[in-house]
Amino acid sequence: MSDPTAAGVWNPRDAFAELVRAPDERIDLARSALLIAAEEYPALDIARYLGRLDELAGEVAPRLTQARTPAERVAVLNRFLFAEQGFAGNREHYEDPRNSFLNEVLDRCAGIPITLSLVYIEVARRAGVEVDGVGFPGHFLVKHGNPGKEDLIVVDAFFGTVLTREECQIRLAAVLGAAAQLRPELHLRKASAREILVRLLGNLKVLYVRSADFGRALACCERILLVAPDAPHELRDRGLVYEKLECFGAAAADLERFLELAPDDESAGAVRERLASLRPRLRQLH
Repeated sequence: MSDPTAAGVWNPRDAFAELVRAPDERIDLARSALLIAAEEYPALDIARYLGRLDELAGEVAPRLTQARTPAERVAVLNRFLFAEQGFAGNREHYEDPRNSFLNEVLDRCAGIPITLSLVYIEVARRAGVEVDGVGFPGHFLVKHGNPGKEDLIVVDAFFGTVLTREECQIRLAAVLGAAAQLRPELHLRKASAREILVRLLGNLKVLYVRSADFGRALACCERILLVAPDAPHELRDRGLVYEKLECFGAAAADLERFLELAPDDESAGAVRERLASLRPRLRQLH
């Protein structure tokens, strides 16, 4: 992929769009996450932060050569990242948007589950250990090994701990209800690069909507739709954000497209009501 900075042009949105057009297995997660941050930090030195991940991996790699089992490899990574480097969940200020920007997480060693997991994944990969993200309900995790295998190890990068199957079951029931049963092949499957980016941007979108920062919320919606075009709920959310920004034509177009794609969705009735309230405003524009 060409480097947009080479010609003296810096447009992180275009660079992000180019990256996520690649097949999923070729998407550079760390660079993609830094391009998300670059819209908030226009002077961001992406090479510097990629270099920081390389440095962390270079420091832990020699120790991993002595680890003979998956449990030993995870123990080495956990000790290095959590005990020595001090990466930890930002429990006091969980909703600080900085927790969602990879540069800030690397600078401050603090973040939320998905960004701390991203650091874990990228350092492990660079050090030669295959670790995958897990889009667990309510709390992003990482895993080493495959669901259903005896050597599967699940790590909570926010708390810096290894989770047992029983602990995963308890967490699942807390989010989905007491009747929910852990199915490793479903609940502990590998998250794709696109799923990780959508979840990262989705977290930011929710924060910005809560704080009524609809301009930034719209930027999140737009980038999510670059990753997952025609995702019904993302079109719905962008339409609602457009309405807040008084872009009524764009709002109606997105909400109508949502209803085409998901006419029986549980939110469809409310969306039809929103569209009905928009139509008088649209007529005023003509």
